[in-house]
Amino acid sequence: QVQVVESGGGLVQAGGSLRLSCAASGRAFSPYAMGWFCQAPGKERAFVAAIRWSGDMTYYADSVKGRFTISRDNAKNTVYLQMNSLKPEDTAVYYCATGFVRDIATIERAYDYWGQGTQVTVSS
Repeated sequence: QVQVVESGGGLVQAGGSLRLSCAASGRAFSPYAMGWFCQAPGKERAFVAAIRWSGDMTYYADSVKGRFTISRDNAKNTVYLQMNSLKPEDTAVYYCATGFVRDIATIERAYDYWGQGTQVTVSS
């Protein structure tokens, strides 16, 4: 089994930055992709960013392109989300997930294990 734990959320003013971390653990860890999703109050969970575990392919929602950067450290089984130029509309619970089956990395279906979420709040 795989455990996924996010950290790094918090309260930040508009224009500020946060760096989220997602540590995964489990036997023979080698996923197809890891990704970040967010869920704002009253809205469905939405895709934010994803990265292939092998190779350098990354994917971003249009709303975060140029502001957020996803990266990984394979040796630590960890993925990061650097969030710059934060906007109040970015306020949400951010979830990290890992997927082991080849699929479209920008949809929830691709992921098998999910973290508990970390709250990001951006004030005006």
